[in-house]
Amino acid sequence: MAARNSLPKTNVTAGAAPVDARLSPNRSDSQHSSTDSVPTVSGRTVEVIRKRADFLAANRGTRFVTPNFILLAHRRRSDHSIPAGTIRQGITVTKKIGNAVARNRMKRRFRALLADTLADAGIPGVDHVMIGRKTKHEANFAAVKADLEKGLKYLAKKLD
Repeated sequence: MAARNSLPKTNVTAGAAPVDARLSPNRSDSQHSSTDSVPTVSGRTVEVIRKRADFLAANRGTRFVTPNFILLAHRRRSDHSIPAGTIRQGITVTKKIGNAVARNRMKRRFRALLADTLADAGIPGVDHVMIGRKTKHEANFAAVKADLEKGLKYLAKKLD
């Protein structure tokens, strides 16, 4: 019993139920949607693709292949629920890449690349998906960014 008394006192009761984060009044309605908007500097809205069907549709689109990633671009249909001027992004990194640490690092790098590049060089009305590729050595960030910009220019010509 002596050890029990030495524990710090908390305000949590044994029968208290956890608070559901979805019901929190601090969350805005945009966080409940299937796509999240990413703030941009240039005024274009960039949203994140969440649905599997949209990733599968992007896989049928045009592709640009580099040693570090594959960039897919797919123009959405005119009757799609997302506005025509919206740019969307998606990232896919499979377990072939490595363990969770390696996959998460690659996803963070891709998110940073897309945030830097898509607002200016992205194609309106198009879904952009980056698929990670396994390499022996991690590429320089500037080199990958140059490849992404080159790929976006190539895909813009192909889709027009």
